[in-house]
Order: sequence, then C-alpha cells, then structure tokens
Amino acid sequence: MFDTSYTAAPGRYEAMPYRRCGASGVLIPAVSLGLWQNFGTDAPMERIREIAHFAFDRGICHFDLANNYGPLPGAAEENFGRLLQDSFKPYRDELFISSKAGYLMWPGPYGEWGSRKYLMASLDQSLKRMKLDYVDLFYTHRFDPVTPIEETMQALVDIVRQGKALYVGVSRYPDAAAKKAYDYLRESKTPCLLFQDRYNIIDRWPEKDGLLDMARDNGSGFISFSPLQQGLLTSRYLDGVPAGSRMSRSGTSLPEKILTPTLLEALRGLNDLAQQRGQTLAQMSLSWLLADPRVTSVLVGASSVAQLKENLGALENIHFTEEELAAIERLSLPVQIHQH
Repeated sequence: MFDTSYTAAPGRYEAMPYRRCGASGVLIPAVSLGLWQNFGTDAPMERIREIAHFAFDRGICHFDLANNYGPLPGAAEENFGRLLQDSFKPYRDELFISSKAGYLMWPGPYGEWGSRKYLMASLDQSLKRMKLDYVDLFYTHRFDPVTPIEETMQALVDIVRQGKALYVGVSRYPDAAAKKAYDYLRESKTPCLLFQDRYNIIDRWPEKDGLLDMARDNGSGFISFSPLQQGLLTSRYLDGVPAGSRMSRSGTSLPEKILTPTLLEALRGLNDLAQQRGQTLAQMSLSWLLADPRVTSVLVGASSVAQLKENLGALENIHFTEEELAAIERLSLPVQIHQH
C-alpha cells in the first residue's frame, strides 16, 4: 500500500535558494536530489517515499534520474513513477524532472551510447516507467566517440520538438565534444540548459578542463554530481574503511584503493577546517561548490532523511574567507583524483 494522503508543506519554497540555469528562464534549487543509488529494487518503498517527501517539503523540486539507475536498471524510474502517481501527481507542474540515456540499458547494438535510435527508444521507455507525457530535461548521458555528434544532438533537438522533453542537457562530455554540442544545439535553437559532470573538492576535472567556464560562456547552467565523491567527502572514512560501507564492498564505483594514506590525511585536515566553520565535512564540501557562481546546483543522493537534512545544512553558510579557501586548496590539490 502506498500513501495517497500526502500534502506538501505550505512553506516549502521559503528557505531554499533557487538559481537560474544559465541564460534560460529556468530556476532550480541549489540542492537537487539525485536518484542514482538508494532508489532501486534494494530500497524499501517506504524509505524512498519518506526521503522524497522530505526533499520536496524543503523546496527540492528537481529530481534527477537516468534510464539505468537502480539497481536494477530502470528501477529508480519505476519507483519514481509510483511516487508521482501516489504522492506528487497534484504537484507535477512544480517538479523539474530530468532523465538521461547513454549507458548500457539493454543487450544488442542499440542498447547504449548516443545513436538516434537508442536515445529515442530509451526516452520512450523512461516515460512509460515514470508514467509521464514528458520530462523537463533530457540528457545525453555520456559522449559517444563513434556516433557523429550531429546525430546525437539532432536527436535531442527532435525530442524537444516532439514534446517529449522541454529542455536538453549534456553530461560527461570532454571539452572539444562539449563545444561542438553547445554550438549545434544553439544553432538549432534548442540550447543546452544544463551541463552535468562530476565535480567536487578532490575531483576538479571540469575546472581544469575549462568545462565550468564553457558552460557559463554558452549560457548553460552547470550541475555537479558526486559532490561528496560518493561519501568520501563525509565523516564516514576518516578512520579508514568501515564495515558495510560502499568502499568495503568489491566491485563498487568507490574502490578501496582510492583511500591512500595521503588522501586520508587530507580528508582529516578538511574535516578539521569544516569543524572550525561549524560544519560537517559534507556540508563544507557542498558549500564550497555553491560558493562558485558558475555552479547552478549540486546533486546529492540520500539513503536517509537524516543524511539529506545534514546536506541541506550546507545552505546555512556558503561564505568562505580567503584563508579558508587557501587552506582547502593546500589540502585538496595534492590529492586530486579523477574517476571516468
């Protein structure tokens, strides 16, 4: 049984700051909820509903999905479709829902990457899973080095013209390909609304590669995923790898080899600085991102309401002194990592 009696909090938009996506008319919350993990078949529906309700009641109206989010692939979209039917249906026009396609979704030559056939078919499947007529934003999830970029971008343009997405975005494209994507979409009068990439204190790739400046210069917003490096920028690993953590399990997207003694020492130093600011390491890491005007929003995941509540605490202090910023650079720059 699902809760059909949910009523959103009346003051849900009062505390959350909203930021404009580049040169568009769209505002999204500074903190958005990503459903990459913790919303699949391994998560109780009751907990999913509790987290989603808590998020929306505090002004998080942007929910980010992809076709392969789970586990199993498609499960996050299916569960979100249940939420839409049972809780959020009266609020559909207040929600900003994004999905993506690019990674492996089904077997055979048309089940991943960036072909027109795959993107069109995948979005149709996503809409069925979520029981939606359209998504607010549809991304190409990763750069396809084989498919002509014109084919991928034209598929996005046509998806908007078909009314299946209101806006389009680009995720995880290298700089040269990103430039071509921006140019094609702009010339087709369907400009890129958001560029999404991993960006955090210890993974500065979009900064080094010029992608943050490129988004700004092309009138696009920038949204950071993995702003806490999948939990590494929290207090969880300050004493090593705890039992039951993501890093303790083999085959995860957070391998134990990343946590070197040098990185561990840097994380402890960053944690000390966060405490001096009256924040947790997670809060300071999010605040650091949001202090950059080029960053439109940070995508946080959550396995509990308590975790999401802590993350929202980052909004209480996004001001840094020059000394604090210098300390963050000194501690973090020598331990930069980049996960493709």
